[in-house]
Amino acid sequence: MMQPKKTKFRKAHKGRIHGVATSGATLSFGQFGLKAMEPDRVTARQIEAARRALTRHMKRAGRVWIRVFPDVPVSKKPAEVRMGSGKGSPELWVARVKPGRVMFEIDGVSTQIAREALSLAAAKLPIKTRFVERIAE
Repeated sequence: MMQPKKTKFRKAHKGRIHGVATSGATLSFGQFGLKAMEPDRVTARQIEAARRALTRHMKRAGRVWIRVFPDVPVSKKPAEVRMGSGKGSPELWVARVKPGRVMFEIDGVSTQIAREALSLAAAKLPIKTRFVERIAE
């Protein structure tokens, strides 16, 4: 699973996801993509599950780009622990995804296979997504 090699700080604030994506909102590498339609935090496990679903359906043909990276640590306290005594230890890594962000891109497969593969990947994600396609120039 993806996580940073090192970070400046061990724990992060929760924060809020405001606005729409300005960077990463268009296709940069592949012919087809999966674009987020709502804001949410996507975990490293969810990204990995979506990637596996994609590559399995494509039968390792074509190429896949993952355009999001889980760089925010989420801390959790153990079960049945009293209030207070500080913040919990980091448990998982998430990527904050804004609406309009292209999360996955694929190339080297037909439109039908791309659409099916990306819909399988979308089922693994906690947000509404849209299939996007590069317009031929």
